[in-house]
Amino acid sequence: MQHRCFWVTDSKLYQEYHDQEWGQPVIDDETLFEFLILETFQAGLSWITILNKRENFRKAFDNFDYKKIAKYPESKYESLLLDAGIIRNKLKIRSAITNAQLFIDIQQEFGSFSKFIWSYVDGKPIVNKFKKRAEVPATTSLSDKISKDLKKRGFKFMGSTVIYAYMQAVGLVNDHTTDCFKHPAE
Repeated sequence: MQHRCFWVTDSKLYQEYHDQEWGQPVIDDETLFEFLILETFQAGLSWITILNKRENFRKAFDNFDYKKIAKYPESKYESLLLDAGIIRNKLKIRSAITNAQLFIDIQQEFGSFSKFIWSYVDGKPIVNKFKKRAEVPATTSLSDKISKDLKKRGFKFMGSTVIYAYMQAVGLVNDHTTDCFKHPAE
């Protein structure tokens, strides 16, 4: 049996997410936006809660199409508040719309959101060599820096903890512990 990171439970969904997605470098803007939305909704909740609702989020938010989300009218916002399949937090739903608009602004400024976000790590994932749970940080000076930049641009729910979780999810950092079969060999 392959050993996984400490946070993975016996949930098949969690295991698949860990094995196939978490820490894998993501460069396409569509997936980067999806994780940006999911991480903002996760703030204050467990990630498994978000994974269990991911398909519902996908349906509710037009397959995470940021161009559509950026233009959501008030009626769509109101319908999302009534959707029991997602996290019905008024501020988080509103932030998804605002963040989609700002995501497009970054694309226009940098050519893509991918170029913008990956520039923080010079286009190459940071591979950490953490052995134990206690070594894995919730934030870093880099997540502080990215958070500050995004907040300055108007993004919502982009605290340093959310950003570090985002960095882990999209592979800007690889925090698979050294005993995990997904940790890259040297």
